[in-house]
Amino acid sequence: MSVEAKPAVASPCISVCVMDAASGYCTGCLRTLDEIASWSVLDDDARRAIVAALPGRRASTPTGEAGAH
Repeated sequence: MSVEAKPAVASPCISVCVMDAASGYCTGCLRTLDEIASWSVLDDDARRAIVAALPGRRASTPTGEAGAH
């Protein structure tokens, strides 16, 4: 029985790199500066946790979506 590796977690970056001062999130990907800066060294579980938080962040932004500022 082989153990299948989970696919690597892709960055949610959409190349709209503008930080929103009010929320502290990037208006493109909804990550914080710390999350963006550490992405390359995070393990996949930590990356999945960040990606899982994005829909809630999107719902709490004034426009309800990323990149609409």
